[in-house]
Amino acid sequence: MKLHELYLNELTDQVIPFWEKYSIDNENGGFFTCIDRNNSVYDTDKFIWLQARQVWMFSTLYHKLSPREEWLSIAIHGANFLQKHGHNGSFDWYFSLNKQGQPLISPYNIFSYTFCCMAFGKLYAITKNQEYKTIALKTLQKINERSLNPKSKWNKSISGTRDLKNFALPMILCNLYSELGELVDQKERKKIAEVCVNEIFEDFYDEKKKIIRENVYIDGTYSNSFDGRLINPGHGLEAMWFIMDLGVEFDNKLWIDKAVNIALNIIDHGWDRLHNGIFYFLDSNGSPPQQLEWNQKLWWVHLEAMICFLKAYKLTGSKTSLDWFKKIHEYTWNHFRDHENGGEWYGYLEREGKVLLELKGGKWKGCFHVPRALFILHQTAKTLGI
Repeated sequence: MKLHELYLNELTDQVIPFWEKYSIDNENGGFFTCIDRNNSVYDTDKFIWLQARQVWMFSTLYHKLSPREEWLSIAIHGANFLQKHGHNGSFDWYFSLNKQGQPLISPYNIFSYTFCCMAFGKLYAITKNQEYKTIALKTLQKINERSLNPKSKWNKSISGTRDLKNFALPMILCNLYSELGELVDQKERKKIAEVCVNEIFEDFYDEKKKIIRENVYIDGTYSNSFDGRLINPGHGLEAMWFIMDLGVEFDNKLWIDKAVNIALNIIDHGWDRLHNGIFYFLDSNGSPPQQLEWNQKLWWVHLEAMICFLKAYKLTGSKTSLDWFKKIHEYTWNHFRDHENGGEWYGYLEREGKVLLELKGGKWKGCFHVPRALFILHQTAKTLGI
């Protein structure tokens, strides 16, 4: 079986049926994401960015893989719940709700906004429903208003002492503006893309150490602190394939080549040469990281790495990228996939590769990274004929 068939079969026969069968809350609306290996819902709280990601995922499958009405229906089911319960009436999106949709945690997290914007933007592209367009654009306005202070009034840092900016926002904006398509003027999209890519290359990429830093000072300089030394290899690799996509969209080979080069540096630094797999967090000076989970192996890190290196090979013919893709595919397929029960994949491994938590979804893991990766890998492998 060719790789593109392997990925498609896993997506349509195992992973998506899992979410269709076990996640949909037909009584209250929206989706359950906290599902264990026995397919039981072990917690009923609903996290906005996971609700929105699932809306986006089913919308995207309908739009780009197959126009199955049940997929669109599931996306609209989630969108209706978000419209009704997900925000405060002014498109400030909560972080989490209880089962019935009552808010639990305030709208402190800007990524609730970014994924809702993506979800409603994708639904608008499919349905041309003007209400979806309004929600997407008003949410985008909120994101832009908060971009300089993403946590807004919920920011716990004392201003003026150690003012840092985080890599995650320009990274996500690269993907968000690409996903919004015709909702945003082409010139504006290109301008935002240039700002974000340049910020990543010039401020967050440390040319000397050949790493992506998670946090730097506002002016892009290095902070010798826990936050300033923090490295998240998965974030860097995910961002590099976002930039590759932008390089294709805006015909910028320099972006593509630099993203591939940085990705190879990231994986060389982040790979666990003792037990294989990619570390979750590292300290750029080799000091003890403050994150106790630093040496765990996480599903999304490896899936994003697979996308990154397969795209790198497709766009540049880099044999080193292909070799890394094959190595990471083998590790990911063998360790995160549930070979006994099928369905959704595991998310968390111990450093040695043993399953740490037998959950299929939770507060941070939903219907997104596994199906998105399988879909993109299927598409990319098919164009390569592998």
